Parts: sequence; C-alpha cells; structure tokens
Amino acid sequence: MAKITKMAKISHREVDENETDLNIDEFCRQLGLEVLRRGKNENIHFSTFNINRPGLQLADYYDHFVYKRVQVFGEQESAYLNGMEPDKRMRACDRLFGYDIPCVVITSALEPCAELMACAEKYDRIVLRSRQRTTMFMNELSIFLNRLLAPTQTIHGVLVDLYGVGVLIIGKSSVGKSETALELIQRGHRLVADDAVCIKRVNDKLIGMAPGVIRYFMELRGIGIIDVRQMYGAGAVKLTKAIDLVIRLETWDEEKEYDRLGNKKELHNILEVELPMHTVPVKPGRNLAIILEAAARNYRLKSMGFDTVAELDSRMRNHDEREDMDMFLDL
Repeated sequence: MAKITKMAKISHREVDENETDLNIDEFCRQLGLEVLRRGKNENIHFSTFNINRPGLQLADYYDHFVYKRVQVFGEQESAYLNGMEPDKRMRACDRLFGYDIPCVVITSALEPCAELMACAEKYDRIVLRSRQRTTMFMNELSIFLNRLLAPTQTIHGVLVDLYGVGVLIIGKSSVGKSETALELIQRGHRLVADDAVCIKRVNDKLIGMAPGVIRYFMELRGIGIIDVRQMYGAGAVKLTKAIDLVIRLETWDEEKEYDRLGNKKELHNILEVELPMHTVPVKPGRNLAIILEAAARNYRLKSMGFDTVAELDSRMRNHDEREDMDMFLDL
C-alpha cells in the first residue's frame, strides 16, 4: 500500500504539464491512421491541443507559424502543393519540414507528392494518413488531443457515482471517507476511485478516475486492501466520472456553526474550476451514506431548476397563520 500512501500525499495544487509523448502505433490505433513514414523516434511529442493546416506556410508565410502543432494536409493543401512547379514544391516542403514539427497527417486517403516524402526523409519527420475527410478528422483529433493533454492533478479523496452525480469526498485521513464509500457501494452506488483520485480538466469539466495501479482497490483500516470489483461485481465500479459535487467530511466541532438551511454557498476550486461543496460534520450516530445520497438527490433537483431554499422562503413570505389554525380545528 506504499504506492497509495505516496499518491495520497501529492499536493492538491500540483498540476502536470500539458506535454506528453505517445507511441506512434498507439496514436495510429486511437485515430485509425496509416503510417507512411515512421522516423527514428518511435514516439510523437505532443505539447499543444491546437492543430495547424499549413496552407499559409506552403505560400511561404511563416510570421505566426506554430511548428509544435500537428500539421494536417487536407484536400486544399494537397491541391495547392500539387499545382506548384516541381522546384517551388520542393522548396515549400523543404522549408516546412525543416521545422521540428511533431508529425504530418494527410487526410482523405490522398497520395503525398514525392517532394513531401523526400523532405520527410531528409529531416526525419513522421508522416501519417487518414481515410477520413479533413473536417471529420480535425474534429476527432481535437477531441483526442484535448483529453490527452488536459491539465491533470491527483488529490487525496474518494470519487463515487451517486444517482448519476459524480461526488468527490475529501477530508483528513481517518475521517471516514472509504467507510462511507463502502456503505454507498452496498446500497447500489458505484466506486470510481479510492484514496487517490486523478482529475483531468477537459474543457470546463473535471473528469476523475483512479490511477491504474490502484484501480478498483479500496483501503479499509483494520481490514486492509479489498478489490471492490471482485467482491461486489462489475456493476459496483466505474472507470471514469465527471465530478459535479464535493463533500468535505470533518470531525464535528461543537464550537462551529454548520449550515442548516443550505443557503450558504461553498465552492471548491480544482484546476481553476469552481465546484459546489458541502461541509458535513462527522460524529457517532450520523449515517453519512444517507446524507450523501440526499446531497446528490438535492443537487439533481437544483440542476433541474428546483431550489428548496427558495421554495421555503416563498412559503414563509406567503404564510397565513389562520390556515394553520383551521387545519388544527379540522383534526
């Protein structure tokens, strides 16, 4: 369990850089690409999720050229290149491939010109080909790169799926996060991650999952490590889940004033995304699993436009004590 403990100690402020290396074969498998030229390096270095179609560069305009982007040759770029004189085509390809570009992808199953492949060989660049039309491929590639390079951080906590709501449970060690999650699993809900939650920001959504080495495992003090999927079945676990709500468990403090109406809005910042949060005090006799279920149901009601606090406020403003007296006399 040493690895879990180490991961749990990672600061919740630590954010991984948006750069990564990916094996050429894996990249091609993910996007259905064909390898036309590999290069000496078996990996592609991705540092941005932006994509470039080098039409302007083929016309010899490089003032704002971002060479670190994946370069996509569609029908227009290929037609423009093939319409050049052979010597101009060679110069255009030579200048483009002289930059340290991650790779070139040719769409629509087009055949690359001889000059393009010669320059790829000269500068040891990777050339791939897709059968998809350019617009479709660009959309798919953009989604893929956004997920691959999404800002990431690992925090100490538990992520569960309650009624379709992704609930992240945080709090100090031994406050009862895993025990609460285990009771929720027994009540039919699903575990995503225990102890260490790896979170990626994709656009403005936070997607949580467990690090591969501890996926579906749970640590229970006094018992040890259990495999939730093996014990409770595949229906008790989930690979990933968007995080909608944060529940912070803390030991009950008699001196502290806790929210009793739900009109105090707490927010928890993860990767610059603000999430609604509830602070739930823990003490003997409180059934935390039921409380978290209620919090998830209440979140779903609010997302559908129903606000319990606003409804209570409306009733209080329109309350007529004579109605209560009439009801009492009718009993």
